[in-house]
Amino acid sequence: MSQVSALVAELAPGQALKIRDIQVQGAQEPLAARLYTAGVPGARQSSLIVFFHGGGFVDGDLDESDDFLRCLVLSNPDHVVLASNYTLAKVRPFPAAVEDAHAVLLWAKKNKTKLGWTGKQMVVSGIEAGANLAAVCAMMSRDRGGPPLAGQVLIMPMLDPGLSSCSMRALPTCPELVEVADKCAAAYRGYLPNAADRAHPYASPLQSSRLKNLPPALILSSEDDPLRDEAEQYGSKLIACGIKTTVRRMPAAPLNEAGARNECACRVHVLGEIASFVAGLGQEPES
Repeated sequence: MSQVSALVAELAPGQALKIRDIQVQGAQEPLAARLYTAGVPGARQSSLIVFFHGGGFVDGDLDESDDFLRCLVLSNPDHVVLASNYTLAKVRPFPAAVEDAHAVLLWAKKNKTKLGWTGKQMVVSGIEAGANLAAVCAMMSRDRGGPPLAGQVLIMPMLDPGLSSCSMRALPTCPELVEVADKCAAAYRGYLPNAADRAHPYASPLQSSRLKNLPPALILSSEDDPLRDEAEQYGSKLIACGIKTTVRRMPAAPLNEAGARNECACRVHVLGEIASFVAGLGQEPES
């Protein structure tokens, strides 16, 4: 039995997994999106997780994270999950993707009824390049006066275009991991063709000097991932700025394909970590 099937079997009577393809508004044009719910049909949930897929800014789509997001909503039917595409760098480079991502958050806040969400609590999340966008969205929401975010969940995030961390330089000792590091470098070349943009805080969150007044963060790294150290360094910087931050290093997943980060995220402890984090946000005093 697959993980998705097992979770479906555990749903309480009256609950059902529902997946709906919709359109959301990006910065310049509509974007394809997918809505995941697993509660009682018609019920509005208090927590919305907006998720951005990986693919190194140059690739990826809604299908890439589909299995993971099914598991995410099934593991806690009290969440609504909205996954959105964004403009890939091969169409328009930075800042198109981050502008899209922030526009999606604004759209979600205005269309909460359509999403089956009460509007109470919004969490932004993503994996790899999508986690970069999620981290940047937290900054943009702070800088632009909204929408208010209850938290940010960054899964194996790409945060440093300089690729300067020890895990990025020293960890790739096998061909599969060398390929991951090479893909990261190629991704940033596509996303940030203008070298000056690599110092922009909305492109390189790890290098930002303005990390105060951001929402609580859950940062998940992986033992065998070249992105590990930059994720943990970012967590340390958030903590130093007074941001409530949880950093977890996941054990290496038994995978044959080095690029299967979403599968890794499903198989290890991510679902429980996210459920605990979001539940804890609900216990925080409202601002």
